[in-house]
Amino acid sequence: MALVDQRTRRAGAIAGAAVAAVVGLAGCSDDTEPGEGQKQSVSGSPVDAKGESAEEGASPASGVDRSSAEKAVAGWVAALIKGETERACLLMAEPADGSKPAQVGSEKTCGDHAPERKRMEATLGQFKKSFTPDPPSDDPKVEVTQAPGTGDKVTVPAAEINVDGQSLDKIVLSHSTGVTQDQLDIKIESSRIEDSWYVTNLDFNVG
Repeated sequence: MALVDQRTRRAGAIAGAAVAAVVGLAGCSDDTEPGEGQKQSVSGSPVDAKGESAEEGASPASGVDRSSAEKAVAGWVAALIKGETERACLLMAEPADGSKPAQVGSEKTCGDHAPERKRMEATLGQFKKSFTPDPPSDDPKVEVTQAPGTGDKVTVPAAEINVDGQSLDKIVLSHSTGVTQDQLDIKIESSRIEDSWYVTNLDFNVG
C-alpha cells in the first residue's frame, strides 16, 4: 500500500466535516469535541439563509463574491491559500435539511470574536499548504475553468480549478508523498441559497 504523508491523510480525514463544522461555530452551545467525520450540531440562534450574509450575493465590506458557484469556489480556495479564515467562512454554508433552515456564514459566525474561532482556523488551516502552488504568491489568482453549472448545486473537480495557472489537483499531488494522480479525488460543491452561492461540501479522497 502506498504511503501517504501525514498532512494529506489528516486533510482527507477532516474534509467531510469541515464545511458543517465552520458554519455552525457561533451557534454551538456545548463543549463536546466532534470526532473525525462527524458534523457539529448547531444550536442557539443560527443564522438563516435570509441573514445579512446572503444579501445580493455579495458582501462589499469583506470582498466576498457569491454571485455564482464558480466565484464562490474560486474565492473560497483563494481565501484558504491566503489564510483568510473569515473570508473563507463567509463563503461557506450548510443547506437546509428539512429539520432546520440553511445555515450560512455571516459576520457574526465568522468574525474574530466568534466562539471557537481557533478551531475554525485550525480546521481550514489544514488545507493552506496543500492548496498552495510552488512558487507561492501573495495574491494567488484562482479560476474555475469548467463551464457554468445548471440548477442549484454545482460540483467542481479540482482539475477544473486553477491557481496561478496550475490545476488544484496537481498542486495537492505535489505536496503528497506516495500518491498517484489516479488515487486523488477532490471535488468542491457549491449550492445556491436565497440567490447566493456558497461552498457546501468538500470531498477530499486519497487512495
